[in-house]
Amino acid sequence: MKVELLGALDYAKLKEILKGIVGDSEEELAFVDEIIEAIEQLEKAERAIKVAAAGGLSNFKGNVFEKISSVRAEDYDEVVAFIKRVLKLGHDSITDHDYLLFAIQDVSPVIEQTIIAERFSSFTIKSRRLVDFSKAGFYIPDFHDKAGNILPNNEELKDIYTNYMQGLFNKYADFLGVGIEPEDARFVLPYCYNSNIIMGVDAHSLKDMIIKYTKTHLSKIQELREFGWRLYDIAKKHVPYIIDEIDKTPYQDTDSVRDFIDERAGDRIPDYDFMAKPVMLNNPQNVDDSILLYALMRRYNIELNQAKKVLEEMSEEDPNFKYDFMRRIVKEGDGLELKQVNFEFQIPQSFAVLTHLTRHRTHPIMAQEFVPNPNLEYYITPPAIQAKCAKDFDEVFTNNKIMYDTFKNEYGVWEEDLVYFTLSGNLSHTVTNLDGGTLKHILGLRECPKAQWETQAMARGLHEELDKLEGAEIFSSIIGPNCKITGVCRERKSCGLVNKYKENEEVQTGDNKVLAKAPESEKNK
Repeated sequence: MKVELLGALDYAKLKEILKGIVGDSEEELAFVDEIIEAIEQLEKAERAIKVAAAGGLSNFKGNVFEKISSVRAEDYDEVVAFIKRVLKLGHDSITDHDYLLFAIQDVSPVIEQTIIAERFSSFTIKSRRLVDFSKAGFYIPDFHDKAGNILPNNEELKDIYTNYMQGLFNKYADFLGVGIEPEDARFVLPYCYNSNIIMGVDAHSLKDMIIKYTKTHLSKIQELREFGWRLYDIAKKHVPYIIDEIDKTPYQDTDSVRDFIDERAGDRIPDYDFMAKPVMLNNPQNVDDSILLYALMRRYNIELNQAKKVLEEMSEEDPNFKYDFMRRIVKEGDGLELKQVNFEFQIPQSFAVLTHLTRHRTHPIMAQEFVPNPNLEYYITPPAIQAKCAKDFDEVFTNNKIMYDTFKNEYGVWEEDLVYFTLSGNLSHTVTNLDGGTLKHILGLRECPKAQWETQAMARGLHEELDKLEGAEIFSSIIGPNCKITGVCRERKSCGLVNKYKENEEVQTGDNKVLAKAPESEKNK
């Protein structure tokens, strides 16, 4: 694992440039080191200045630029002390203004999935759809007993684990060798494979991350704890004003909610079955009218009953008015009206495509906890593998469940070390709340025939649930793949669907009809 803060400047490169300018004597090299240290300190101070200025702006008599210029970099220690005083008053939001960018090398999807859960962070992750991961390497934990103590035979277990995981990577390479694409072969990759990430996060969210990974039940997962302390060390040097808040947070290594349920549930918690497709759990009433009414209320500053009267009268005059109005909102509006309607879904998907859903950061999402581990008997088989080598694929998952049970029951390993036996093709349930704008965006990307096959199926499932909803017929008929809404295909090689939309034909994407014939008023537009 390697975690580094990316500064505004590449200091190593700058140092080489300065060495080439001043020479390479001992005195000159020492001078270069002093310059680099001064510039690095100045960058750190300038970030703190912005936070301190925000902390003092609300009761400052001058303008914002006067406030910023009144905070001096040479008073860095005083600046940090002032920020700490403001934070003690509960004004954490000022640290939102200090944004940090991290390069994260060779961490498992356990870390990847955890940082993605922080909806205020941003991230770019090396693609498993496009890149061969057979030589990526993988994380090897220590193995602990049920009390959290390292097992006496830890080194022996690490050897067994290493040989087994290497065998899974060899099987992944075998699938590639018979013509299976990486996006399908990745379904046999275990959750220990090395991932690489660029992560952007503000200091406020960084503080919360560090607390979560070092002070909660998640810290029992060794890799998450190591990652949290790496971030802590970097924060102590570069954003020291969040450290007191971290240090004073008490350590709580259990999930109190889970403990509460476990004490009372007994054997009431059932073994779960996986859903075949997404299910809508909650929805607004009269979606179409709500969106149209919000558009009227926003633009003309009228109240709801007035908007209803206007909508009713205009709809009576023109039977196509609601369709035309909705299409303008969806196609040409800024989407604010769409964000006022919300749909809650439970979605089954493989771990391989979990990030395809979670990467859309505009919606709250609740993914499965790592512990207890998922039922490894449930998995999804890519169609290409089903057609070519289904038996080999099934054997991977059958043997993986046997190895997991061996480590858990025979060797007595606690579940926090067993998270790495989850395979990317295993299944998980996710609950999420999608506003109309986010739903439109996700369907726009994922109903595209060029999208990954499982995400296409997920998007069609979401759309089918929307199709069932009374009062959402117009909105549902208009949203879909981006080419349907914009009339433009942005793929390097078009599938031709955009031409059918331009002709206003009824078209099919998978099992779902995604366009009803437009009314006469829409033709030839």
